[in-house]
Amino acid sequence: MNSDNVGVVLRQPGSRRAWYMHLWVQVIIAMVVGVVVGHFYPSVGQLMQPLGDGFIKLIRMLIAPIVFCTVVLGIAKMGDMSKVGKVAIKALVYFEVMTTVALAIAIVIVNLWQPGAGMNVNPGALDAGSVKTYVDQTKSHGAVNFLLDIIPSAMVGAFAEGNVLQVLLVSIILGSTLVALGPRARAVIELLEIGSEMLFRAVAIVMYVAPIGAFGAIAFTVGRYGVGTLASLGNLLACFYVVCLVFVFLILAPLSKAFGFSLFQLIRYLREELLICFATTSSEAVLPRMLIKMENLGCNASVVGLVIPTGYSFNLDGTCLYLATAALFLAQATNTPLDIYQQLLLLGVLLLTSKGAAGVAGAAFVVLAATLSTVGTIPVTSVALILGVHRLLAEGLVPTNLLGNAVATIIISKWEGALDKSRLDAVLADRPDVIHLPEAAH
Repeated sequence: MNSDNVGVVLRQPGSRRAWYMHLWVQVIIAMVVGVVVGHFYPSVGQLMQPLGDGFIKLIRMLIAPIVFCTVVLGIAKMGDMSKVGKVAIKALVYFEVMTTVALAIAIVIVNLWQPGAGMNVNPGALDAGSVKTYVDQTKSHGAVNFLLDIIPSAMVGAFAEGNVLQVLLVSIILGSTLVALGPRARAVIELLEIGSEMLFRAVAIVMYVAPIGAFGAIAFTVGRYGVGTLASLGNLLACFYVVCLVFVFLILAPLSKAFGFSLFQLIRYLREELLICFATTSSEAVLPRMLIKMENLGCNASVVGLVIPTGYSFNLDGTCLYLATAALFLAQATNTPLDIYQQLLLLGVLLLTSKGAAGVAGAAFVVLAATLSTVGTIPVTSVALILGVHRLLAEGLVPTNLLGNAVATIIISKWEGALDKSRLDAVLADRPDVIHLPEAAH
């Protein structure tokens, strides 16, 4: 993949693809078929789970080497470690502010909505065994362990485990080394460029089966949970989706406008990635494509390489919305009183625990259990109440995470003077005279 920003260039006439060849159309059709199969043939729908899981595994096997090549090349071509540090600091400050805003919005709306009020659930009557696995995992995910886990036991171990933060650390160290080596590192950089192009072409091949993965994931979700679950906890689901929409359209949209681009155009541009996230409930499934698409928008490759992987761990706006909504819902459902000071304490704990959601199976659910365990006021066993709808909630939080990181990448690129604004405007406007980077066309 060419890592330099490319200008707006002419596209050959007649190069538009037929409507049915667009990935987002194929994914929507696959999701509709999945809903039909899951609803009318639930047992068959549940058997489709391996299709969704298999697609995610195909993408995950490519994530570590792609992040490595992208970050190392970005740092090597930036050539100035002070710039790398500036980008990293700005990104982390932005991430912390936005996750705080997300938590505050969720707390306010849930207090007004009261989705758990009147349920009068006795925590002692809940099946603690159903959540024992998740509660046990919280013991190994404190703040200190989270920071230590960023350091891999061995360099190859980071790639074997696919831990994005570990790969990011290794990439920053080796990228900095290439900068120090100067001209002597040119051969290594050229080799990495070839490797990067090879990996992104592999992603393009894997994406051909994205509709199959979306079909399998949606068929399983509908077949497994069905309309009964929607009816029993529909108030929570409605409240959470409203919380996500409020954050997206009342926070991200004005913020985007202030920085000179339209969130609605960005959503259209990322429609394929958002649909895949919604269907698979995994933002990892589109991480490689996000690297391509954000660079295609005119964001400098070095900024994209640092902000996107870091954002996948530290800028989890949707996850923060989920954690605050779920925690207060459980307090209301179990009649656990929380005054303003206890809620502020909860917000502070969530600011820390939400950062540990990266690289954990069932991350948001595990972090929720860890948060309740840390605060100590809301019964930890109450998480069993939402175990059945966690995947349905994830269908809201994952696309929100993705959109939040896309907005962050554009804003930080603009702050750094590393944004081709004319290209951003042209691509978001979907002008027919724009050529896209390979595999970024939509």
